[in-house]
Amino acid sequence: MRWTVRNLDTVWAALLAHCGLVAASLALALVVALPLGLLVARRPGARTAVLGSASVLYSLPTLALFALLVPVLGLGFAPALLALVTYAVPILLRALVAGLGAVPPAVLDAAEGMGLTRRQRLFQVELPLALPALLGGLRVASVTIVSAATVAAYISAGGLGSLILTGLDQGHTEKILVGAGLVALLALLLDAALGAVQRRLPASG
Repeated sequence: MRWTVRNLDTVWAALLAHCGLVAASLALALVVALPLGLLVARRPGARTAVLGSASVLYSLPTLALFALLVPVLGLGFAPALLALVTYAVPILLRALVAGLGAVPPAVLDAAEGMGLTRRQRLFQVELPLALPALLGGLRVASVTIVSAATVAAYISAGGLGSLILTGLDQGHTEKILVGAGLVALLALLLDAALGAVQRRLPASG
């Protein structure tokens, strides 16, 4: 591990860039998915159309999506961010819609009988009960994005994928192992942290 010890600053910079890209992607995906999910959750026609469209985008191969975005946005952070958000939004949407759909009708009737407005019912009853499902979706999205962000190195977005790519180009096994190992470790840590939070929440059902 001599290269790693001599180049800790390079490894640290790649890790920070990877974490920044993942964090920005997940945050933006939540900003998109939450209002959209709330909007379509109780509208079957809109829900089918939105989830279907999101699934089509999610099915696009990572490199193909990058190739579509680079001519428009150029190389670097912007196309990588948009591509990763595209992958995260369908996961979060499905989790939120499923969580809201699992709220028992009797609970909704009880909330209405207590005089809660639709807005109050949403924020005081439905969203808290749907939160475990949403966190489950966030766990899947986070692992997906950590992995997909590695491929973003192909379009000069930096991150841990850059260590893997340069390692492959140079035949440098240590670079490859360090980059891949940190990607795996980051995914495991994110999943464990979100899983711990999820387990502390009451079940929605």
